[in-house]
Amino acid sequence: MRKDFISVIIPVFNEEKRILPAIRNVSGYLAKHFHGFEIIIVDDGSRDNTIAKVEPLMSNNGSLTLLKNKKNIGKGFSIRRGVLASSGDFILTTDADLSTPIEEIEKLFYWINNGFDIAIGSRGLKESEIAVRQPWHRETMGKIFNLLVKAIVIKGIKDTQCGFKLFKSKTAKEIFTKSVINGFSFDVEILFIATKLGGKIKEVPIRWLNSPHSSVKIARDPFIMFTDLFRIRLNYLKGIYRQK
Repeated sequence: MRKDFISVIIPVFNEEKRILPAIRNVSGYLAKHFHGFEIIIVDDGSRDNTIAKVEPLMSNNGSLTLLKNKKNIGKGFSIRRGVLASSGDFILTTDADLSTPIEEIEKLFYWINNGFDIAIGSRGLKESEIAVRQPWHRETMGKIFNLLVKAIVIKGIKDTQCGFKLFKSKTAKEIFTKSVINGFSFDVEILFIATKLGGKIKEVPIRWLNSPHSSVKIARDPFIMFTDLFRIRLNYLKGIYRQK
């Protein structure tokens, strides 16, 4: 059992069917492997019964926190809010679908314990185990986006978008204090900021099972994500990431 206190940030949007199994799964694992932990659910303006599912758990679960955005702002905003509200020695971000099983955290901790500030799960390494693949069109879209990321923002990372990331707390707070992207390209932004701050990042092969439900809208989000890559580069040139 680890002596560290860990914070797990789970952003949610219309996750009424998956949030309770996710909380049970994550809390059950953490209780067996950590002396202390907190799970921070950040609801991004859900229009279903996600909040109604979570709120009854609050009265008898001191390790669970629910933060509610007044409207749908974006995954990046929600993750940022959760990270800045956290109190753990380490911070894990993960998705409510648990496409990367919580047990994979041990693979990330290995590298954190060996000198890295950030360890990120990756589907793009040859050692990664993709148990359930994405539909071909989403997989193709992801590969194209990764090529654009390398060309415009940051080289050397094969998969910026896997939601399973582990940070040293000090590193995460410094990065997310400077981040401004609210949408799905926030992953690229935080890794870019980390490199500019001298943070050591390790990309780690993980086991991954695609979930059929995705909040990425094919008709809208790829264009926004693409333009955000240029926004990240422009923000850097304007000195925005050196402020705060």
